[in-house]
Amino acid sequence: MRRQAVRLIGLVAAAALAAGGCAAEQKAAGGGGSEGAAGVTATTVKVGGVLTKTSASGYSTKDAEIGARARFQRANEAGGVHGRTIEFIGAEDDNQDAAKGDAAAKKLVQKDRVFALVPVHAPNFGGATFLEQQGVPWFGWATGPQWCGTKTGFGYNGCLAPQPGAGSQTWWGNQMAELIGGSAGKSVYVQTSDSSGSKYGGKTISQSFEAAGFELVGLNSGLPAAAPPPDWLPYVNKIMTSDDGGPPDLVVSIIAGTKFNVGLYGALKKAGYKGLISDATSYDAAILADPAIAQALEGVIAAPMFEPFESQAPEIAQLRADVEKAAPGTRLTQHLAIGYWAADIFLKILEQTGKELTRERFLAAANGSFDYENPGFGRIRYPKDHTEPNGCGALVKLEGGAFKVAKNMKCFDNVPLR
Repeated sequence: MRRQAVRLIGLVAAAALAAGGCAAEQKAAGGGGSEGAAGVTATTVKVGGVLTKTSASGYSTKDAEIGARARFQRANEAGGVHGRTIEFIGAEDDNQDAAKGDAAAKKLVQKDRVFALVPVHAPNFGGATFLEQQGVPWFGWATGPQWCGTKTGFGYNGCLAPQPGAGSQTWWGNQMAELIGGSAGKSVYVQTSDSSGSKYGGKTISQSFEAAGFELVGLNSGLPAAAPPPDWLPYVNKIMTSDDGGPPDLVVSIIAGTKFNVGLYGALKKAGYKGLISDATSYDAAILADPAIAQALEGVIAAPMFEPFESQAPEIAQLRADVEKAAPGTRLTQHLAIGYWAADIFLKILEQTGKELTRERFLAAANGSFDYENPGFGRIRYPKDHTEPNGCGALVKLEGGAFKVAKNMKCFDNVPLR
């Protein structure tokens, strides 16, 4: 009997050790309760991002890191979310290379063990498939099709590359129509580069202007995305003769980088173009520091998908204060705002998820019925906006060497993409 009792005690002890080891393995893999989830402890949530900090073309989204850090700092100073502060480890650089973006995402998840990727702001981000497979949430500016149709990718502006039949934005065209007093009899020419995101943007934005009543007289996606062309004349000639042999009323540029914009707009003005020019990237305080660049972009109407920094909205005053506190003297840029609002939405979903935090619970809260309005960026609704844009944007005009709010943030109904 004594020998049997000793044997029984030994079996119980072995089972307890095995159970403890299994629990430890589950915790290490991210299973179990909140403290067992990857990147989550009783007091912290770890996140990191992927940005195009450097690239061959000079395009950089590095300021998104400052914006996210500023928003997280305010949240932490307020006690965090459900007692957990945000441990922000910064952002990896993908060099505008899809393979490097994939490697960066894997490093953050597998080595750094982050809970989520915030912010992701990289035009050629290559980590989407991996993150979707692993069930890892990621937040940023949805600039390409890799953001669309996922359960884990949360663009603060929704999905800018909807599939045919899904909702496509009309806000840019409608905001421009309101600004100029109507679109009747007005023509538009859309210039993009040959990158996948730019070409798809040309398709959706062309339809935005058509839906607002403009006549589309040209869509050119032949501009090389790697570097500005040595000769702008072929592109300018097409634009200047696109409207029955004459110039269009409006040129819309869907190309990334100040060098491209300065080259194209300078060449257009030299050719005698007197119409309107609008793009998505020229709202950048850096251009004001260079008189030559500022002159080349004078009169351009930029279309940010957030409320401009010059706005008097309380949410923008808060953004300015947060950035100044986190990084005194920092120049406010479009990329900074994108990082800030991506972090803001992440925090909102984190709050809605509750104290028991795992990726599964987080994604369930986000994709169940998440509806968040904020004058800073408009409105976001998930799961709806996994397949279409949020339909919101503003207009800013460079006038007299300074940016001025042309149209405050406003949202419009989407229309099915043809």
